[in-house]
Amino acid sequence: MDSIGQSDESRADANRVGVLDKGVTILHALAAGPLDLAGLQDVTGLPRATAHRLAVALESHHLVRRDSQGRFCLGFELIRLGRVAAEAFPLAELATPALTALRDRTGESVQLFVREHDGRRCVVSLQSSHALQWLVPVGALLPLEVGSAGKVLAGRGAPHTAASVEEREAGVASVSAAVVDRQGVVVAAVSVSGPVERLTKSPEQKYGDAVEAAARAVSAALVR
Repeated sequence: MDSIGQSDESRADANRVGVLDKGVTILHALAAGPLDLAGLQDVTGLPRATAHRLAVALESHHLVRRDSQGRFCLGFELIRLGRVAAEAFPLAELATPALTALRDRTGESVQLFVREHDGRRCVVSLQSSHALQWLVPVGALLPLEVGSAGKVLAGRGAPHTAASVEEREAGVASVSAAVVDRQGVVVAAVSVSGPVERLTKSPEQKYGDAVEAAARAVSAALVR
């Protein structure tokens, strides 16, 4: 009897997780822009009835809303949740002064990445002043296995620094350095990125010292 009960409970848990996964799939689809039901079904691959049911359920929690054309789009509750998440994660705020100084010193785009499972999440992104620039939006989840920040966060730097040239995108180079906590554990990566024409084929030689200095400043701010 117990085994039957446990089996039923396991199936119920699996169903709940499946519904949650589908709901998150809808939110990710809407991150690219508003979609009507047909578009939502096409992008997510969900059955029409399922896509509609979950989108309406998310709407009831204000995670999804309708625009003036009746299309589904991301809800304003996500703004509040994002603000709360950011306030609970002070690293971005602590790092911004050093990152701003790095951007002003190099004139190039600057990012702060943290590891998230098998990827890296951009939590700060400062734009270059050049017309030709490389942009990484805040919140972007990028691969861990390519790019200088990925190498640093995966522990493949030498030591705690890394450079990349056209690994993830043609024409883009970057150099990154590790932010560490009191125990010396890597918790983030500071990056400078931009066109190869400006960063050259050896970005670590051009901006490595500046990036390392910024990473040290962020590390110091983190342990105060």
